[in-house]
Amino acid sequence: MTSDPGSVRPGGRTARVRAAVLRAAGDLLAERGLGALDLTEVAALAEVGKTTVYRRWGTPAGLVTDLLVAMAEESVPRADTGTLRGDLLANARLVLGTLTDARQGRLFRAVIAAGTADPATEVALRRFYDVRLAEWAPCVTDGIARGEAPVGTDPRAVLSAVAAPLYYRLLISGDPLDDPAAVRAAAAAVDAIAAGRFIAT
Repeated sequence: MTSDPGSVRPGGRTARVRAAVLRAAGDLLAERGLGALDLTEVAALAEVGKTTVYRRWGTPAGLVTDLLVAMAEESVPRADTGTLRGDLLANARLVLGTLTDARQGRLFRAVIAAGTADPATEVALRRFYDVRLAEWAPCVTDGIARGEAPVGTDPRAVLSAVAAPLYYRLLISGDPLDDPAAVRAAAAAVDAIAAGRFIAT
């Protein structure tokens, strides 16, 4: 391979092949985890020649890397409710919906687990979250402009604080992932913003 998986933006048939392969890879990853992700099985499930899969993606980690690129490309755009509180609640509910989705929740568990063991997947996962945090950062900067947050409030820190309690419930505590949890996460972030806890130093 001459470029990283996902670095080329294909069109036409190539795009259809990529979509089918990544869908198959995501299904298998969610079901079995990175350790059981087999490129030959992915090719069969996607109804694509295995030579194509091996040539383009090379390894299971290469597939996961491109899958994360595609997930970032397809993610829901930021909300613009007109208030910082409303935008952060929308963000919390989006995270909640993703993590409680039957397929997506398992997929994120598997990708996060893979990122702890595979350096390339770790880098791809960080890139994915960088894209999402950048997409939603205007919620905070717009809130600053409206006077809803102190000047110097760090958007990345705010958005991380909104999502963190929900990921903790998914991966660690096993506490219910429900709408009250999303509401509390957003409200706690708003309170911390008002107290100046997220001002960059």
